[in-house]
Amino acid sequence: MTAGRIEIEGDGPGMPAPQSQDEGLWETLPAGIRTQVDGYVLQDRLLPAVRLVWAAGRARGIGLHDAEMVVHERYAVHGDRIARTPECPLDLESLAALAGGLPGRVAAIEAVWDGDTVHNWFVNLLAITDDPDEERPLATVYSRSDRDPAEAAAEAGGALADHLGVPFHFASPDDPDEDAPRWRP
Repeated sequence: MTAGRIEIEGDGPGMPAPQSQDEGLWETLPAGIRTQVDGYVLQDRLLPAVRLVWAAGRARGIGLHDAEMVVHERYAVHGDRIARTPECPLDLESLAALAGGLPGRVAAIEAVWDGDTVHNWFVNLLAITDDPDEERPLATVYSRSDRDPAEAAAEAGGALADHLGVPFHFASPDDPDEDAPRWRP
C-alpha cells in the first residue's frame, strides 16, 4: 500500500482501477448516510458533513481525520455543482458597516490565519473590541486563482484600520501560521 491509495494485487488491464483509501471508507457508510452527506456537501455545509461521517463511521473505524478526508473527497467529486457560500465582502464601505454595528469600541483590526481540509489556508479578518473585550469576525478570505488571501486581507484590513483610526495587525502575512502572535494593546 502507498500513501493515499490502496494497491490492488494484479493491477493491470481488465482489473478495477485503484481507489483512494477515502473512497473505500465512503463505500462502507450506509447509502442513507452517503445521501445525507452529499446533501450537506452540495450546500457547502462542511462541519455537518464531517460530523455525520464521523458519527456514522465510528463503529466502522472512521476517525475524525478520516471523516474530514472523506468529506474532502466528496467536495472534489461534486466540484462546480456545490452551492458555495457567498464570499465575504472586502470593500471598505461593507467592512466599515460591519465594524460600526459591533458592541463596544473597535480597538484594532487583525488578520489571522486558519485552515481546514477543504479550503486549505485562509485568513480571518477580525475586529478587536474593548468593553466588551472580544474579537468579532468581519470577513473570511479564501484563496482564489485571482488573489492571495493574505494580500487581500492585508489590503482590506489596512484600509479599514486607517478608516477607523486604529492599528492593523497581521503577524504572519507571508506564511500561514495559526500560532503567530496575536494583537495586544
